[in-house]
Amino acid sequence: MRIYTRGGDKGKTGIHGGERVDKDDIRIEANGTLDELNAEIGIVRTLLPPDHEWQVLLGRIQREMMAVMSHVATPSAIRDQNPNPLPDDLTVFCESHIDDLSAQMEDNGYFILPGGTPVSAHLQLARTITRRAERRLWTLNRKDPVPAGIMAFVNRLSDLFFTMARYDMFRQGNAEERWQSFLYNGIHDGQHSGVADVLVVGVHGGLDFVQMFGVHVGQQGVIQLHGGKALFSWSSSWC
Repeated sequence: MRIYTRGGDKGKTGIHGGERVDKDDIRIEANGTLDELNAEIGIVRTLLPPDHEWQVLLGRIQREMMAVMSHVATPSAIRDQNPNPLPDDLTVFCESHIDDLSAQMEDNGYFILPGGTPVSAHLQLARTITRRAERRLWTLNRKDPVPAGIMAFVNRLSDLFFTMARYDMFRQGNAEERWQSFLYNGIHDGQHSGVADVLVVGVHGGLDFVQMFGVHVGQQGVIQLHGGKALFSWSSSWC
């Protein structure tokens, strides 16, 4: 079988169901980013010993990613015809591993500079690719609905990679290089509200910056701009 088909030489490619779309269509952008992520996970696995406990974990993520990509490639109108099952436990799967690893480490209240070890650095890179994939998926979701389970899975996956990156440093006894605490510059202690030049919102280190040119509405939280500052409040956890 030839690896090349010449079918894409004019800037079109096929998706599940036979439709041909532009190669820079948002569906292709989203799937291409997920494909890039899967390749990066493969790099992480090559850096680990063959019998490392994470080989099974990462191997499952890679296989599930293939199913996710097939569903992203399928328009919602015919998604019920997709033959690849999409497990309904993907979010819980990520959260359980996050909780298990986090329980063995001290709480992290700081931005961490990526690096430290090859495995940790590549897990941080996987985290950033996952975040980009999530952004592309939300753009696609506005055009054609993406299964909610996929959106939640990709969100938790970036948190998992961040936690794994921290844990690799922890297990090898390497100190994390810290930058700033998550909350700084004008926070009111204990009030969960205040004024800041920069506000940070995130879960397990999957962080979004809100600066003076943006507005972010988070889980159970509201951010507004006033007088060049970011006014914010939230009622429970980071979003």
